[in-house]
Amino acid sequence: MRFRPCIDLHQGQVKQIIGSSLNDQQAPTTNFIAQQDAAYFAKIYLRDNLPGGHVIMLGPGNERAAAAALQAYPQGLQLGGGIHAENAEKWLEAGAAQLIATSYVFKNGQLEQDNLRRLVRATGRERLVLDLSCARIAGRYVVMTDRWQQATDFEVSRSNLEALAESCCEFLIHATNVEGKQQGIDVDLVALLGEITPLPTTYAGGIHAQSDIDQIDQLGQGKLDFTVGSALDMFGGEALYYANMVARYRA
Repeated sequence: MRFRPCIDLHQGQVKQIIGSSLNDQQAPTTNFIAQQDAAYFAKIYLRDNLPGGHVIMLGPGNERAAAAALQAYPQGLQLGGGIHAENAEKWLEAGAAQLIATSYVFKNGQLEQDNLRRLVRATGRERLVLDLSCARIAGRYVVMTDRWQQATDFEVSRSNLEALAESCCEFLIHATNVEGKQQGIDVDLVALLGEITPLPTTYAGGIHAQSDIDQIDQLGQGKLDFTVGSALDMFGGEALYYANMVARYRA
């Protein structure tokens, strides 16, 4: 199990936001705003040899900051947020190791196979990560898109993950019901992913103590990596220390 660092960008700044609060009607609920820029954090991850972290552009106004992070740690970071077949080459050339996609692949509540094929042609399977961030609705975990405001009919199930695994190299999965709230992980989702995922998978959402990480390791059967956001000291948290994550969970 590895620690996967993150750089979440909103309006050009590194922030920790409750993802489910992102919408067009009001300002999001923000847990932390960094004084340092995205490149600062990317350089730390490079120094500490932490490849595979993700830079997520939450809405417009983040491209310059994202490009600076990729330049600071070339081929070390994944990039997500507004990724599609037409801009994939640009971001790969800018230094992204892999690209993360959700909304381009899931349209109008369904998996858009044509768009998925276009994206795979643009990136190659080994440079595509699918973000299957999901919510539990009527007893099923379904993928959420469009800043987690739109539920799809795509269930996070063994057969669906196995089918998608032919098109990508990893999955990134935020538990949207608990993400950013620092109130504990979605244990049922973690256990499900430990049973069914056929690919390297990074879990994010709700981590607020070492016990949560221990649960991910146990329930995920050692198959899941993890991301810590708001609970981490470098993002204003008090429960978990970045230096400890590096020491214990660096590959």
